[in-house]
Amino acid sequence: MLDVVMELPPTYLDGLALNTLGLACLRPLIERSGLRVLPSGGGPIAETASSDPDDGGRARNHRPVRTYRKSSGRRAGDAIISVLIRAGLVPHSYLLTTRGRKTGRLRTNPVTVVERDGRRWLVAPYGPVSWVHNVRAAGRVTLRRRRGTLTYAVREVPPEEAGPVLKQYVQIARPTRPFFRADKDAPVEEFIGEADRHPVFELTLLA
Repeated sequence: MLDVVMELPPTYLDGLALNTLGLACLRPLIERSGLRVLPSGGGPIAETASSDPDDGGRARNHRPVRTYRKSSGRRAGDAIISVLIRAGLVPHSYLLTTRGRKTGRLRTNPVTVVERDGRRWLVAPYGPVSWVHNVRAAGRVTLRRRRGTLTYAVREVPPEEAGPVLKQYVQIARPTRPFFRADKDAPVEEFIGEADRHPVFELTLLA
């Protein structure tokens, strides 16, 4: 049995893509879920709005660091974005499948993968959530995008290795920036300093 438990991934399409896919009808649902749809032709279609009314709804890059919480709006957004990820239309994003460490059931989450110099890393921007514990217990994961499915061994990296990966991650994962203390332009040392809050796993393709 496959349980699909989605988290909103940190990269999105624009309104033009929704129209091209014939998914413009989803726009009202996206907006009701608390996400923001921008005009067609560039930029992300959805970004979690800030809970601080003084910042005009923009994501913040400074303290206080936002805490991740599931909500009905987020679940609705997850369901919409998962359709786009399955179609291979969300850059850098994949469907991650792990086996539940307690239930043994397969569980799927959308994730963003960092790629550099032929190497790949899996980042947990919201901290040690459920899929992180599953990855640690299993030592392997499956990533799916369109019709391709690949299995990887995982190695959790120490802070010194995680820092540069986290810095690159926030460059491509804009809506997750409020969950980091370090600003996107901060030196690598600041990302190393908070690496314990954002587990990073190096992925090695299994034959």
